[in-house]
Amino acid sequence: MKLDICRWPEPVLAAKAKTVKEITPEIEELIENMIETMYEDDGVGLAAPQVGESIRLICVDQSGPKERSDLMVLINPELSECEGSVDSEEGCLSCPEFTGKVKRFEKLKVKAMDREGKEVCFDAEGYLAIILQHETDHLNGVTVVDRASRLKRTMYRKKAARWA
Repeated sequence: MKLDICRWPEPVLAAKAKTVKEITPEIEELIENMIETMYEDDGVGLAAPQVGESIRLICVDQSGPKERSDLMVLINPELSECEGSVDSEEGCLSCPEFTGKVKRFEKLKVKAMDREGKEVCFDAEGYLAIILQHETDHLNGVTVVDRASRLKRTMYRKKAARWA
């Protein structure tokens, strides 16, 4: 089932998400619905807070938005050993009509649980590293708008208020 995407500045997007303690049938259903939502909305990543669930869960598919061949579901992801620096022009499903330059790490290590509850560890670089940082930001209550300049944020706030 396709889920509604929360739009900035909804409070759930500004909250630090809670750790997932166990993978319940409800979490499994949420994962399936998030994947469907991400794909239908042509996203390459989706974090649970973006669909109103303040838990540490992300879905990522760097092969998107049209081809779909590299799906990852990560529960309680942790990023470490971050290296390098790159400027990334980013948009967000929760911030329609907004793009901004964000400074990101080029390489990092990821530790998380997969959807079966098994621990996974891997290195990520390039586009995948950028997506993982963007989605992990959502778990920490940070959006691409929050990373923008004060002027750009103010302009977007006015635009978002017109939609509300």
